[in-house]
Amino acid sequence: MIPVSWFVLLTLFLFSIGALGFMVRRNVIIMLMCVEIMLNAVNISLVAFGRALEHTVAHVLVFFVIAIAAAEAAIGLALVVLLFKKTREVHMDEFRILKG
Repeated sequence: MIPVSWFVLLTLFLFSIGALGFMVRRNVIIMLMCVEIMLNAVNISLVAFGRALEHTVAHVLVFFVIAIAAAEAAIGLALVVLLFKKTREVHMDEFRILKG
């Protein structure tokens, strides 16, 4: 059996990559992908701790997080398409144009 500490290290690594990518990049599509990486890192830790503590609640919570991630991706990509139609760019700075 793989120790939980390995899963925690993997989670830390993935979440750090996602957070750094979200803060550094200005491309909206890359930012959405980084949010997905962070959500998947949390899912890995939930499954690892749920398996180690023998709780099925963590596994059910993972399904809810996946559903929220799918909804976030759908809404985010709809906003990206709308932004691209107006400006022909997908940079975060251009979202001010959608206000008016």
